[in-house]
Amino acid sequence: MHKVMTRPRPRPAATRPPASRPPTGRPPTRRDSRRPSPTDHRRPPGTIPAQPPPHPTEVFAERLLLVLSGQRPMHWVARHIANTAFDDLARLAELRPLCADGHRPTIHRIGHYQPHPETYEVFARVATGPRLRALAFRLTLGADRRWRCTAVETDPRS
Repeated sequence: MHKVMTRPRPRPAATRPPASRPPTGRPPTRRDSRRPSPTDHRRPPGTIPAQPPPHPTEVFAERLLLVLSGQRPMHWVARHIANTAFDDLARLAELRPLCADGHRPTIHRIGHYQPHPETYEVFARVATGPRLRALAFRLTLGADRRWRCTAVETDPRS
């Protein structure tokens, strides 16, 4: 008996292993032909969603808190302060009204009122140790489209 050698015939595409299938432009596990829409805003798995930028009232409250508690020098915020607010802040910074017995002050709540589209009247509650203090300031949008503090006050020490 003599055996004749023949070439193996290729298997049909449906029975081929996935690695040997011709590329189709979609993931190998995908069974439908639909494509994600170009406006699909899903984020890749494992990524952190983008945070919106902080509101100017929050940024300035934090800056003023650091200066008024003595954690940052006056010149650190000088370019963000306008008009007589710089003198008021310098006077307040010397007194360090938000510095209390080694406790680091923290902002508990910030609120604002917008009397004009380019102005915010801001108030904040600041905890200094076991005590709550008040901080108020005004933000005005300048001609250069940057926010500047134009007034600042704290509650009088009692």
